[in-house]
Amino acid sequence: MGPIAVVLDHTTAAALHDPKDPYNEAVAAFYVQASGGLGTLYAPVLSLTVGDSGQSGLLAYIKGLRFITIEPFDTEAALTAAGLLPAGYPWAAVHAIHAARPCADFPAGRFLLTLTPDLYEGAGVQAVHPDQ
Repeated sequence: MGPIAVVLDHTTAAALHDPKDPYNEAVAAFYVQASGGLGTLYAPVLSLTVGDSGQSGLLAYIKGLRFITIEPFDTEAALTAAGLLPAGYPWAAVHAIHAARPCADFPAGRFLLTLTPDLYEGAGVQAVHPDQ
């Protein structure tokens, strides 16, 4: 099996940003694996923006990490958001859902690393907690 593709949502990005967070080490382990070529990490910019409103500096911190690719909020992501917001998914989740869903580049989708897997129930993504 080759390297895995993992999307960080606002909760796991915040855990990586805060060295005192109880899940910091678990999320950092994914970053270490990505730095060694064992996987690729993605962070949806809209999720980071929402997360930054609660944890100032989060977006700039994640943007500065070499082994995390920032996912842009493009028209396709906006269309996904337009469908998910009326279903009750929050702004913090809609871009992460879009990034984790199957697409041309990732036909099986990407794993969504989150501290709140229940938030993504019914969204058609593989949401996993870093402790799983």
